[in-house]
Amino acid sequence: MTYTLEGRAAIITGASQGLGLAISRAYVKAGASVLLCARDGQMLEQASVEITSLATRSQTVAVQVADVARPADVERLVDMAFRIFPRIHILVNNAGVYGPMGPIEEVDWDEWVKAIEINLLGSVLLCRGVLPHFKAHRYGKIVQLSGGGATNPLPWISAYATSKAAIIRFAETLAEEVRECHIDVNSIAPGALNTRLLDQVLAVGSQKVGKAFYNHALNQKEKGGTPLEKGAELAVFLGSAASDGITGKLVSAVWDPWENLPDYREHLHQTDVYTLRRIVPKDRGLDWGEK
Repeated sequence: MTYTLEGRAAIITGASQGLGLAISRAYVKAGASVLLCARDGQMLEQASVEITSLATRSQTVAVQVADVARPADVERLVDMAFRIFPRIHILVNNAGVYGPMGPIEEVDWDEWVKAIEINLLGSVLLCRGVLPHFKAHRYGKIVQLSGGGATNPLPWISAYATSKAAIIRFAETLAEEVRECHIDVNSIAPGALNTRLLDQVLAVGSQKVGKAFYNHALNQKEKGGTPLEKGAELAVFLGSAASDGITGKLVSAVWDPWENLPDYREHLHQTDVYTLRRIVPKDRGLDWGEK
């Protein structure tokens, strides 16, 4: 199924490589104008050349070097978006890092904090920047990239796991804050991707990330992982009018039937399906745990 983003403008962070670059391609192919940001100016310029070649004359492709963990950079990025586009419709918070790997008492503390700043605080800063604009127009789409760290413990990669779990709860909370303004806030679990993050795991070895996780990464590398296009396609859907009213959800690009979610809009609105929740004994068929 094809979804259109024609006439829409999006800010996409972490857009110079990996999934962010794949989302940028998909957005422009779907008709969107985009402002791409990343920390590496050279890689961002290379991405810009490719993405611009996909755009029509009616579309705008712009770039801005920015570290989303720095408030001043975020402010400049959002101000640039307001200057370029008459209106911003979509924010894609894709920028993210694994952070330091190893036992929590041994990892570099500054690097641990930096990972939280990029993955969690950077996303929050971008939301703060665009929300007044979205509220003024009573419409907007925020697409947050998540990962395995949101739903499973990741020993020895604690900064990543902590930040991803936190950002999902932030997205769920923000979705309720802005629901009446017709602003949808959703998160994507894109699957096991063969990107630079996987290469980092393989580079540090099993002593840093544990034998089980390292072997899983090796197997993923050999088999190819989840195609980047799956997460990018879901990002297009969540940025399009087809997903209007679907909000506060964590959706798997691989395992969830997201193409059919508009058929179940009321079910999604009335239940906690596709959200993070605490498991109690009765959820597992156990007869203890209640007073």
